[in-house]
Amino acid sequence: MEDTGPIIIGILNVTPDSFSDGGDFLDPEAAARHAVAMLDEGAGIVDLGGESTRPGSDPVSQEEELRRVIPVIERILAVRPEAAISIDTYRAGTATAALEAGARLINDVTALRGDPRMASLVAEAKCPLILMHMQGEPKTMQKEPHYENVVREVRHFLAHRAEYAIAAGVGPENIIVDPGIGFGKNLEHNLALLRDLDAVVDLGFPILIGASRKRFIGEISGVREARERVFGTVATTVLAYERGASYFRVHDVRANREALAVAKAVLRASRR
Repeated sequence: MEDTGPIIIGILNVTPDSFSDGGDFLDPEAAARHAVAMLDEGAGIVDLGGESTRPGSDPVSQEEELRRVIPVIERILAVRPEAAISIDTYRAGTATAALEAGARLINDVTALRGDPRMASLVAEAKCPLILMHMQGEPKTMQKEPHYENVVREVRHFLAHRAEYAIAAGVGPENIIVDPGIGFGKNLEHNLALLRDLDAVVDLGFPILIGASRKRFIGEISGVREARERVFGTVATTVLAYERGASYFRVHDVRANREALAVAKAVLRASRR
């Protein structure tokens, strides 16, 4: 996938239990309206998920996941046929149905570990693939996460999973890597990854950062309500962009788009 960054990925959770917006978009019509609103605000991609991966969450069946996401894809594309939709799933069956319905990307939080069929599916579909680092699984990942060196270990994991994907036939140009901010990581781990993001950038793949509204931002800022962590999110977006990230998965599209526009202008001006 050609990387023209920065690219905003708007988050669309059609789940009752996501940490920030759970239950807001269970109705497919409401979900589609929100997707269109994010596209109008500057999202280049809409990332659609039918299973929550918040800390402590439980998995749902593939049947339930499909029931939640497919009608939303159909409704979005009915009004915005050009929209780029990413399906946030680790199940090959869900990914297959989503691609057939018109999705264009796969966002796999297990980095191809959740379903042995996923790698070959992506290779055959020749679609962009997001590989994310997560220590443990959503149910238990925030129970005392531990690393000897979080930056080195996350970098090694992403390099290994990218190699696995390529060996399975996925084109290197279709791989995007995500260090998994907040997925099996405490405040110190998240800050280290954002500070030393260049170690992940050095892998040579486009980088996605998904820090939007997460708990560590509230720990730093004192903002307890997730929906109110917009300013802290924008700070992570701008800092990660300056360090080489290209994709930003966020809830608040307009605020992050405007901040990135200014950051991009400043960085371009400094190179003249």
